[in-house]
Amino acid sequence: MGSDIHHTLLTDGRLDRLHTVARIDTTTTITTIDDADPATAARLARTEVLFTHWGAPALTEDALRRMPRLRAVVHAAGSVKHHVTDAVWKHGITVSSAAAANAVPVAEFTLAAILFAGKRVLDIAHAYARTRTRPGLLPYYTGHGNYRRTVGVVGASRVGRRVIELLRPFDLHVLLYDPYVDPAEARALGAEPAGLDELAARSDVVSIHAPQLPETRHMFDARRLALLKDGATLVNTARGSLVDTDALTAYLRTGRLNAVLDVTEPDLPPADSPLYTLPNVLLTPHIAGSLGTELGRMTDWAVDELARYARGLPFAHPVGPQELTRSA
Repeated sequence: MGSDIHHTLLTDGRLDRLHTVARIDTTTTITTIDDADPATAARLARTEVLFTHWGAPALTEDALRRMPRLRAVVHAAGSVKHHVTDAVWKHGITVSSAAAANAVPVAEFTLAAILFAGKRVLDIAHAYARTRTRPGLLPYYTGHGNYRRTVGVVGASRVGRRVIELLRPFDLHVLLYDPYVDPAEARALGAEPAGLDELAARSDVVSIHAPQLPETRHMFDARRLALLKDGATLVNTARGSLVDTDALTAYLRTGRLNAVLDVTEPDLPPADSPLYTLPNVLLTPHIAGSLGTELGRMTDWAVDELARYARGLPFAHPVGPQELTRSA
């Protein structure tokens, strides 16, 4: 159940493995429940576990009435907010998500962005292309590099924690802001706890990993962006709404700040947006999450969960309603 990429997900022997743990229909992709054809409706009525992915239809009260045997949802992707409704919890249906698997490539992308930002790779590449001559690296780039730089991580989410872990081998100082993490836990993770304004003011690179919630909308507004150091880089691989795009664009146009933006608000910037052409901006179309071969990791995690369910074991990566109030 989900989008047509399930053929990409279930390759390299994963179909065989699925069939060893459950009697599963891997030939039908369901993108609608309310208007399902009779054959699909009959399949849904017999379904005990839904294997879902991006694009899955919402599991509303009406949809669940069409699936009286449904006991579990295994989501081979990240957030379940788009299709798991309150009706799911009301009916006692258990939910699992491969969000931790999807966090891996996001954290890897973020690590690369942080290290490239410290080295000012984008700046140097543009200068090289413009002058087409070898620059005098020592005198011109004295302020560049990653040694003893300060990185501010906003949000100890799955991605945020993985980023902190990946940063450990480097000579970097890590600050962490998360209102749900106490100072002792922050230090145990390998970061110095800091308030959000303090983190913004002290960091050479700020990387956002907070959830999209009403209280986090535009957490980086014009006032907070003004706290960032001259030459600082803002990395956003979380949600576009966490940053006031207009305010950030105004700062970027002055050249005072740099940005690596994998998400924006709106999701697709207008065709005339300066973000496409500013030399101090790396803009990518939401590619930090699982792509290509990385989809297989999420599927492996989801199949593992299905195998646990088939053996009568609890999910290793369950999702509950309380968690959704603090996750993306």
